Amino acid sequence: MVWVEETSELLQLQPLPRAGTPSIEQLAPSPCVQPALLLLAALLGAPASAQPAGEDACRPVRAAFQVLQPGAKWVPESPVPGSDLQVCIPKGSTCCSRKMEEKYQAAARLNMEQLLQSASMELKFLVIQNAAVFQEAFEIVVRHARNFTNSMFRSHYRSMGPRALKFVGELFTDVSLYILGSDLSVNDMINEFFDSLFPLVYSHLLNPGFPEPSVEMAECLRAARRDLKVFGNYPKMMMTQVSKSLQATRVFLQALNLGIEVINTTDHLKFSKDCGRTLLKMWYCSHCQGLLLAKPCASYCAVVMQGCLAGIIEIDNHWREYIRALEGLTKGMHGIYDMEHVLLNLFSLVRDAVIYVQKNEGKLSTTLSRLCGHAQQRQYRAAHHPGDLFMDSKVLRMTRIEQEETLSSRRRELITKLKSHGSFYSSLPEYICSHSSAVQNDTLCWNGQEVVERYSPQITKNGAKAQPGNPEVKMKGPEPVISQIIDKLKHINQVCCASRDGSRLGGFQITLAFPTLGLLQHKALDSDGLPGLSPALLPGRVSCECFSLRVAGLATFLLTSAFLLRHCQGLFSQQFPV
Repeated sequence: MVWVEETSELLQLQPLPRAGTPSIEQLAPSPCVQPALLLLAALLGAPASAQPAGEDACRPVRAAFQVLQPGAKWVPESPVPGSDLQVCIPKGSTCCSRKMEEKYQAAARLNMEQLLQSASMELKFLVIQNAAVFQEAFEIVVRHARNFTNSMFRSHYRSMGPRALKFVGELFTDVSLYILGSDLSVNDMINEFFDSLFPLVYSHLLNPGFPEPSVEMAECLRAARRDLKVFGNYPKMMMTQVSKSLQATRVFLQALNLGIEVINTTDHLKFSKDCGRTLLKMWYCSHCQGLLLAKPCASYCAVVMQGCLAGIIEIDNHWREYIRALEGLTKGMHGIYDMEHVLLNLFSLVRDAVIYVQKNEGKLSTTLSRLCGHAQQRQYRAAHHPGDLFMDSKVLRMTRIEQEETLSSRRRELITKLKSHGSFYSSLPEYICSHSSAVQNDTLCWNGQEVVERYSPQITKNGAKAQPGNPEVKMKGPEPVISQIIDKLKHINQVCCASRDGSRLGGFQITLAFPTLGLLQHKALDSDGLPGLSPALLPGRVSCECFSLRVAGLATFLLTSAFLLRHCQGLFSQQFPV
């Protein structure tokens, strides 16, 4: 934003003369107070006796205008009546033309946009940088997880390693696409992986040395895999952990990208016609009167900004909730909700699933022979593949490494910084006024029409509902683009809560207001790898937030619901698993 800081005598604050106005000499009671009155007269718009007339009167205005708009062809050679002006309507003569008024209004809108972008620069960089960093970090985690799983097959199941790598690659490609927002089902991708893996396990581990199964038999084995649960409960455990961790990761990235969209939208918001006219009055109409050094009164600027930014300020509550929802999501991204932990240990679940097949070899072979045709039983399997049943403990210790919580600490750091920008939207009026050369107090300042000795503020509150009483800016209704952004924030806030707390694995799921002070205590993991829950004492006063609780049956569901609802108010909904 360009603000003209004049230093020459030609650019000093010199109001244009008005016909019929007495000179300062006529008004001054004595020579000793004349200098003070001259200054006051200049600020209040009264003419001084030495005021230049004719062509010289518009010369400072022409110089200032050329800084904003190269070329002086629209500046009058001398003061004109200004009857064609629509906003900067003069009380006497003026140095502005209608074309200058249009150019000044364009400059005022540009000033506003640049100030908004300046205000959001730090916040915008924070969100954009972290969105890129986390997306890259998640891709690295997926790549490492794929490499760990490939290494497990190459090192311990050499006979089927090369073919298994294809299925591993397809699985982790789907994982990457899911994180980036593709419409894929985690359950489907894991089922497809184990469906493809089982014929390979059958031919290389259960019947080594024999020809590959025919296409028909391979299809039979794929179908039998789910019916017979040949891999035990491991596919289900894998679905639970991968779906929860990937859903949280995916929503986290979506939330960051939405944050960028919100800031970009408000950075480039098109202001109403009435706001543009008011910005022109505040920042440039003083030039038309030759008052180049006059600055807007602080309270006047605040009222103007409250009107112009009323729609943007409506985002404030939803932006604060967005940060709280993102904080809640990140706090919940541990254990089976932490994709770094889940994916980097996924190879061990695959390994355990293969070992489960090997341990149940006899029973499976008999059943599969009956279902899919005769399969010769191998003898002396251990002599052929001594390393196919158990992994080398030394290699296992080297492979199963405990990952440092690098992503977790980075998420916490991001939330801490975001919380410092929680009041970003509500503080925009103050920021813009403090960075736009407004007078820090309300004395000897510009009120949109003239320089006044003191401005009597008519302060209104922030937000659209308070603006009908705004004396400077008339609001016509909510901006559609702002309404859309608010709807998106509401949606992502709900999704963050659901992703952190949702569960669709057996029993009932309830999402309700839940006390943060610890109504429930965690027990050991249940059969699905989820924490068991037991009731604890409820504090007398609690704060409630969205939380999800799994209960085993209808009776427990009803009792728990009634108990919690007596103490917490908020969202309560039932979701039954498919």
